[in-house]
Amino acid sequence: MEVGAERLASPAEVADAVRRGILAGELVAGQRLVEAELSESLGARRGAVRTALIDLTHEGLVERIANRGARVRVVSVEEAIQITEVRMMVEGLCGAKAAERISDDEIADLQALGDRMRACVDHGDVVGYSRLNQQLHETVIRIAAQPVAAEVIGQLRARNVRHQFRLAYRPGRPQASLPQHLAIIEGLAARDPEAAQAAVRAHIASVMTALRESDPA
Repeated sequence: MEVGAERLASPAEVADAVRRGILAGELVAGQRLVEAELSESLGARRGAVRTALIDLTHEGLVERIANRGARVRVVSVEEAIQITEVRMMVEGLCGAKAAERISDDEIADLQALGDRMRACVDHGDVVGYSRLNQQLHETVIRIAAQPVAAEVIGQLRARNVRHQFRLAYRPGRPQASLPQHLAIIEGLAARDPEAAQAAVRAHIASVMTALRESDPA
């Protein structure tokens, strides 16, 4: 994972770089996080890396194993469902707030995004659809202008990223989720907070169902 030649002076900057790596799938569940390697690749001091890993451990993104150092935390399906349940409530709030704040231009942008999502499903472009899916959720959160909620959702998504990737590429998942995403856009375009909140929560509830179905137990 490279972040450029500039020096990351603070532990917060190092933690953010590692967090982004987890979200992007560059750092995968169970992968060891070696302080010396991170220090070199991020251009940071070892002390800053060590502090960052401690902070990420408190966030639930990293775990420290006795005599083995740190690694990206492995999240079970059961915990992933619990994380998603919390996300459903917080992101539903963002849907309602976004419906209250959304502008005409933002409505037009979201409707265009919905058209692109339809095209991806029609052409079997799973990768493109996954990216647009993420863009839609990020846009709703941005429009909501709820920084605390955005921070919570970001941490939850980072902890659940492995399961999110697995679901995104499951056969039939884009076809199942497209109507749910279009319903979110419809609720926002109508500036109906209740409809937008219900659509967001219905979509994330379907994610929980898919996670349960993926559990071999």
